[in-house]
Amino acid sequence: MGTDVHNDDINSLYMLDFRDYIDDGGGEDMTNRDEEQYVCMKLTVLADNNTYIDKYYLGEPALSFYIEDEGEKILFDCGYSDVFLRNAERMNIDLSKVDTVVLSHGHDDHTGGLSHLKTVLSNARVIAHPETLLEKQYLDGRNAGSLLRAEDLPYKLSLSRKPQKVSEHLTFLGEIPQLNDFEIRSQFGVHRVGETFEPDFVMEDSALVYDAGESISIITGCSHAGICNIVQYAVSLFEKPVAGIIGGFHLKEVNDRVEKTIEYLAGLGLKELYPCHCTSFAVRSAIHQRIPVGEVGVGMKIEW
Repeated sequence: MGTDVHNDDINSLYMLDFRDYIDDGGGEDMTNRDEEQYVCMKLTVLADNNTYIDKYYLGEPALSFYIEDEGEKILFDCGYSDVFLRNAERMNIDLSKVDTVVLSHGHDDHTGGLSHLKTVLSNARVIAHPETLLEKQYLDGRNAGSLLRAEDLPYKLSLSRKPQKVSEHLTFLGEIPQLNDFEIRSQFGVHRVGETFEPDFVMEDSALVYDAGESISIITGCSHAGICNIVQYAVSLFEKPVAGIIGGFHLKEVNDRVEKTIEYLAGLGLKELYPCHCTSFAVRSAIHQRIPVGEVGVGMKIEW
């Protein structure tokens, strides 16, 4: 289909060079930029498990965000079905104008809508980790990932394990290292590598960082890598405090890991926190006892 797959060696066009953030006399020192000169990023929830009262959109156990950053139009994940498209139409959001599609990871509740997206979007760039579009299965043999492979997409693919620049203020983090001993990756089915299936630890799971000048905010899909690992990695790259987080945390029950996660997040001094999608009510309630949690639903709009 004319795809253009970028590997780590030829990804320089979109690769973020974090030396630009250091005042070495050669580039702009972004740590000293005036936050007022930024045009805010706008995010709209197109798909989520939750819908609002008196907001007549469709919900599904999936995630999709529409993001605008200084004229750039970005689709972050595309849900499980065509729900994100139908909701976007009701919101008067034209997804045929999207410049870049970012995939947080390969599971079907984030990539299942790709086949529907093809019907309205003919030209775009796709940013993801190289393992995102591999065939994935649960241990019982059921499909767990996208039904489309990289070669099935009529888009320009930029696949890398390293951070990539998405837009003026948005960066895709690439592969997240394990930085906290309480967030150990667990196997989530298997994925195809060559002719065989191997254990899948969802190494492709990643997130977006929005750089607002004096602070950063983080947009996650499911946080299989661990929300604290994601935050800590982002802070290590940008060397700025975290102001906000929105997205799935993949935490289902209150346990020792959740308690340590809450302790970590409480130490960040967050201004806004929006756990959603694969974060259970029990976990959100436990977090809310320490940190105010905002409710997320389809149609929600935030500006950072």
